[in-house]
Amino acid sequence: MSMAGNLRKVTHLSGVGGLRKVARLARRRPRVDLSHPARSPLGSSVVNCVTYRDGVRVPGGSDLVDAVERVRKSGDGFVWLGLHEPTDQEFAGIAELFDLHPLAVEDAVEAHQRPKLERYGETLFAVFKTVCYVEHEELTATSEVVNTGEIMVFVGEDFVITVRHGMHGSLGPLREGLEAEPQQLAKGPAAVLHAIADHVVDDYLLVTDSVQADIDQVEMDVFAENGARADPGRIYQLKRELLELKRAVVPLGRPVEDLATRPIRVVDPEIQAYFRDVLDHLMRAKEQIASFDELLNSILQAHLAQVTVAQNEDMRKITAWAAVIAVPTMVCGVYGMNFDYMPELHWSFGYPLVIGVMAAACLVLYRGFRRSGWL
Repeated sequence: MSMAGNLRKVTHLSGVGGLRKVARLARRRPRVDLSHPARSPLGSSVVNCVTYRDGVRVPGGSDLVDAVERVRKSGDGFVWLGLHEPTDQEFAGIAELFDLHPLAVEDAVEAHQRPKLERYGETLFAVFKTVCYVEHEELTATSEVVNTGEIMVFVGEDFVITVRHGMHGSLGPLREGLEAEPQQLAKGPAAVLHAIADHVVDDYLLVTDSVQADIDQVEMDVFAENGARADPGRIYQLKRELLELKRAVVPLGRPVEDLATRPIRVVDPEIQAYFRDVLDHLMRAKEQIASFDELLNSILQAHLAQVTVAQNEDMRKITAWAAVIAVPTMVCGVYGMNFDYMPELHWSFGYPLVIGVMAAACLVLYRGFRRSGWL
């Protein structure tokens, strides 16, 4: 049985004693690194549990409780526990072991939280909204453009717990990247928090670049020759998806600013300098989203103006043709009256004369409307 499977048995055990029983089962087989999505078993809430000392991953298959005890006894290193969509029962034993606040635990399990940063005693609790761009061959009025998820992070003096919700935003590559830079990882749990924040914000920039391509395509279609016939539903869909992106990006500004400027015990001053860089990237993403929103409003207004102009053009054409048709209608109406004494009524050339007059009048009107641009 893998260590992930053993750790999931926390759901049926309570307290540290129960976790010890789970840990003993984990020794039977070497622990497998499940941090990467290709190695993560579907349905397993425990993704990985790793101990780091001096920025280096401690080898061997150690259980969670023993790892925490060794770290706290030596006062060196920290434990990184990764979870994916855990249930209340699965998280109960872990919350007890790390003395996590019930309100933070509830937020981590329930998800659908607003990006925020909260302190519960010596523990820092951060919520990040993850986003990814949904590829599509052609943007339609029902296309999904932005998909969101969440990452909750508990940061203490000697532990990091990440709780991920959603099918994207895997932290496996992030973990591997951090392990390739032991000098950064040696700065403690705050280094992991910074790496996650940086990873999430970089994804914001990637998504905004992709959304910009969709907006450029819509803009080209609207200002094309037949732009009035463009589907306005695509513009509204982009605005809805942009609103979803905005809900993920904008509220994160205050938490990142606090991490970059306010003194926090579990965040080393050296790490705060890195958070300032994350804040700069976040401001750029916010500015891009604000400009996209204004641009989409302008595109929508331009499209509505084009529709109005096209309707006016159609009305002018209809009016011009109605005026052309009105002349023969009037002449036919006059000669359709049953009077005996009417001009040219019994003349052999009366019919071709009337037809000629009607054709000439229609031709004059047609050429006049053509010159004025009505036809």
